[in-house]
Amino acid sequence: MVNFLLIIVSLGAGILFNLLKVLPKDSFRSINAWVLYIALPALSLKYIPQIEWNSRMIFPAASPVIVWVGAWLLVTLMAKLYPISRETSGALKLSAGLSNTSFLGFPLIAAYYGEQTLSIAIICDQVTFVLLSTVGIITALRSSQQDGLSVKTIVVRALKFPPFIAFILALILPRFMDISPVNPLLDKLVVTMAPLALFSIGLQLRLSTSGIEIRYLSWGLFYKLLIAPALVLCLAFLLNVKGIIPRLGVFEAAMPSLVTGSILADQYKLNPQLANLMVGLGIGLAFITTAFWYGVMQLIW
Repeated sequence: MVNFLLIIVSLGAGILFNLLKVLPKDSFRSINAWVLYIALPALSLKYIPQIEWNSRMIFPAASPVIVWVGAWLLVTLMAKLYPISRETSGALKLSAGLSNTSFLGFPLIAAYYGEQTLSIAIICDQVTFVLLSTVGIITALRSSQQDGLSVKTIVVRALKFPPFIAFILALILPRFMDISPVNPLLDKLVVTMAPLALFSIGLQLRLSTSGIEIRYLSWGLFYKLLIAPALVLCLAFLLNVKGIIPRLGVFEAAMPSLVTGSILADQYKLNPQLANLMVGLGIGLAFITTAFWYGVMQLIW
């Protein structure tokens, strides 16, 4: 119950501050900097060393890939059926193909399944980041018709991203040294992530549908919140995987659109209003759809 209240209070405070214009414009960027550069790396360093690696961990890593491929196929099909600009196509791929696995995913997973399961959820989040840093950037550049993309650019962007660096360090360091003495510090940093991330999301919400084709918005939300987790659930049945790992894979796939994906869409002028609405409306609807998927998985497993 406390985690649900934390989500409501933090997100609500951001929305209220947004409406009242209490903070300077783009102040959310400073909050995002703390979350991305401090809190998320701390989360990786705390929980990744606790993972017991085995073949079952392939599933949470595959979940974000399934979501991205499904979104790409859906948007490609839509482009054949309806007239759609490259900018709108790119915005939909970024919005429907990337899940909010950390900013909203971690608090909701902690609320439904407990904080001890975050070590598995981090795998989904890191793969989502890799997708954002590779195919996401490629999609943005191609949709905006920009040139100059190179393998070196992609690698450099990934290696300079602190959460990714922390993820790699969390995999390597425990093999050579005991990092548990820093866990008390990491605990204090980790607890800042959920409220600040949700507050930042609230500050960025723009819910006006003026000038937006409802068809694309509806299909994007329908895919992201219902079809994408159904695809991952089908994968679990095909592989005959059961237990908490497939539950978290499906649950993370059911998260709304990644905030950073909308930021990327805005940066490359890929119908940013559509991308923002995918985030804003998706968050509101996700409180209902994630409860639905939680109930479904309770019945299945």
